[in-house]
Amino acid sequence: MFYRVTKRLMDLFCSVLGLLLLSPIMVWAAAMIRRKMGPPAVFTQPRAGKDGESFLLYKFRSMTDERDASGELLPDGERLTDFGRWLRRTSIDELPQLWNVIRGDMSIVGPRPLLMEYVPLYSETERRRLDAPPGITGWAQINGRNAISWREKFALDVWYVENRGVMLDVRIILLTIKKALSREGVSAQGEATMPRFLGGRDRSDDK
Repeated sequence: MFYRVTKRLMDLFCSVLGLLLLSPIMVWAAAMIRRKMGPPAVFTQPRAGKDGESFLLYKFRSMTDERDASGELLPDGERLTDFGRWLRRTSIDELPQLWNVIRGDMSIVGPRPLLMEYVPLYSETERRRLDAPPGITGWAQINGRNAISWREKFALDVWYVENRGVMLDVRIILLTIKKALSREGVSAQGEATMPRFLGGRDRSDDK
């Protein structure tokens, strides 16, 4: 109970403070996205929250909506713009999720919210990551982000869920600031961001 209440108060404090301090950057980013890629500036997508419940995640757009002759979206790497890459390297694309934190959909710290279609592919152990609210940053983000495999990412998420606490959350927030400044682990090798999770094929890995 103490941790849950303290975490929520910390989430509200950090997200409101973040919106106040970072609003000039967010306004500038939104204007630049509309100028370079057209509206809308903010991308929304259903993601898996606590216990696998769906919620609408907010991010700044980093890709165009370009499609092939049959109307299908082009691969991520072809739609990701230079400005979009910069937004991702600096993590500015994640700033609209501060609103998700205020709403209670997310926390500042927790496993990253992934696509709803991944939930049925989780093993019993991997589903433990859904026991905690998803976060803007997390243990996996400061230990490799998208530069590590899905197996490693989920193992780090489950470790966080089993060991979470106020001091660990504070440590993750401080290390996230350091990682954001160094721009490490933004994409997987050979990918624009992270390859799709394929369930069993990603567990038989990898190295």
